[in-house]
Amino acid sequence: MHDYFIGLMSGTSLDGADGVLVDFSVNPLQVVAHASEPFTAGFRAELLALNTPSHNELHRAALAGNQLAAAYARVVASLVQQAEKLGIGASRIQAVGAHGQTVRHQPRRTSGDPWGAGYTLQLNQPALLAELTGMNVVADFRSRDVAAGGQGAPLVPAFHQGAFSRPDAGVAVLNLGGISNLSVLPPTGSLAAVLGFDCGPGNALMDAWCLQHTGRPFDAGGAWAKSGRLIPALLARLLDEPYFAQPIPKSTGRDLFSLAWLAGKIQPFDGERAEDIQNTLTELTVCACAESVNSYGKGSAELIVCGGGAFNLYLLERLQAALPWLHVSTSEQHGLPPLQVEAAAFAWLARQMLRRQPGSLPAVTGAAGPRVLGALYPA
Repeated sequence: MHDYFIGLMSGTSLDGADGVLVDFSVNPLQVVAHASEPFTAGFRAELLALNTPSHNELHRAALAGNQLAAAYARVVASLVQQAEKLGIGASRIQAVGAHGQTVRHQPRRTSGDPWGAGYTLQLNQPALLAELTGMNVVADFRSRDVAAGGQGAPLVPAFHQGAFSRPDAGVAVLNLGGISNLSVLPPTGSLAAVLGFDCGPGNALMDAWCLQHTGRPFDAGGAWAKSGRLIPALLARLLDEPYFAQPIPKSTGRDLFSLAWLAGKIQPFDGERAEDIQNTLTELTVCACAESVNSYGKGSAELIVCGGGAFNLYLLERLQAALPWLHVSTSEQHGLPPLQVEAAAFAWLARQMLRRQPGSLPAVTGAAGPRVLGALYPA
């Protein structure tokens, strides 16, 4: 019997929604169809604005959730259309896993909270998505882990373990989205725990600087950064952020690594060339990721890179230079294109929820124990 699920992901890069239809009945899993929808510049700007307190934000957040659900529904429709051409009817798809758009992530326990828990907030409208698609929708994956004292992120290491682990060696998987996160996978069958955490900025700061100074939403191939030179004093100032020294488990987001954070850091360097700052922001991502691998992934034989940053050739070049003892490759070389990995992970998490099986790893998030993640909105 085939085991079909759809996964939807829109990450902190704010570039759009990616969706995959996955068949889990085969090993390794098979991505049957892939679709994406880029966000308009106006919608991207609104989502970015909603990451910080602003006027009438509750109303605007609700409308943005509706708009996101409509975009998700169009991606699902495209996936269903592709599936039907392959003889796979929509009724055979068991559920849609929809992560939503993170706009706040504050998982740390707060002293004034009688329950002692933090919170995480993803814009979404899963009830509307269920109406628009006529499918079961699983959403709100992070909240249960946070309620159990965990970080609620990253949630992909358990999926990475099934998709990329090797019997003969350890593997590190680096997701370069807006925020970078690392999974450290011991050899298959090992008693060692899977580790995972957010390293720090991925593409978010580079993309924002590129858009501000070139009008382009990202630095294609890292060519602009490569044309600049490193500013060592600025890099040191950027790395002088307590988050980088925090022990794991830890997670972060635009709550910390925001445009305001960047503006404060680069203010003494206003006279520097924009491409030199772009080069230095790229090196910030490289340093944060390489230090994470050096601290927790020394036993790994290779580094598999996924997410949008996998297309930044200069960034990959710098990562390889920073980690000469590792072979750096992209997930494309391991059977999953970089822009499909996270969406496939949320298809897997939806499947875990329907089977009432845990989706999180306490060693990764720091939660009190494994938890079934997500809430079901029936068709």
